[in-house]
Amino acid sequence: MRNVTIRDEFIKLGQALKLAGFVDTGVDAKLAVQDGYVKVNGEVETQRGKKLYDGDIAEYNGQQLKIVAKKV
Repeated sequence: MRNVTIRDEFIKLGQALKLAGFVDTGVDAKLAVQDGYVKVNGEVETQRGKKLYDGDIAEYNGQQLKIVAKKV
């Protein structure tokens, strides 16, 4: 599982997929999400703009990422 550290309250799903290196471009992220290949917290998610918060887990192509809020 790969951690994606955020400094804001949330990150959008498409951005998280790119930051984790699961996709190369925003278009790739959009297509993966729209086609139902991405799960958030175990549920299929079809909204690329879905907000992910600290502790959320996204899955794509057999890989997982966890959102971690940066501690200040």
